[in-house]
Amino acid sequence: MSQALALFMLTLVALSGEQPGPAMTMAKRLDTVLLAPMANTAAFTGLLLAGATAWGFFRHWWVLVKFGLTLVQLYAGIFLLSPALTKAAATGSPVWPQAAGAALMASGLAFQVWISVAKPWSRTPWSAAAKPRPAPTWVFTAGLAAPIADTAAGLAVGYPMPALSLLMLVVLLVRRPETRLLRAG
Repeated sequence: MSQALALFMLTLVALSGEQPGPAMTMAKRLDTVLLAPMANTAAFTGLLLAGATAWGFFRHWWVLVKFGLTLVQLYAGIFLLSPALTKAAATGSPVWPQAAGAALMASGLAFQVWISVAKPWSRTPWSAAAKPRPAPTWVFTAGLAAPIADTAAGLAVGYPMPALSLLMLVVLLVRRPETRLLRAG
């Protein structure tokens, strides 16, 4: 959230008219060097915790809402905000949608934090009565190693590359008892 707020502030500085080029260049650097790999890591660790703990992916509405918001924010950042920042940094001319996008990202993250604390909604109708067991310790260990390796690989090639994180999530989704129930029924 702090990185999204920093991005918002840089776009506001650029919009103020005082040296917009350097502010947009810094906004683009923040987005590519720090925000993109950390967004992937944050999304992955949240999904890992859902998939590897008793909370599950589909047992509670609040987890499902966070799952949806995470995907929307991640892909909006990748396909909308990042290209707009690249264009603005190249031309040195910021536009309001970039500032609004960064503010929406920060607001969406704040809303997700509130959901995590308040857990406002009940269980989903397809939630099994029995609480699933947490994943074995190796899953959590691999869950720490995957984003570190992905970040290192992404920095080496110049763009985020969450390959190991994605592989772990696929394994968790396939092996999770509740997802087997959804596929069967």
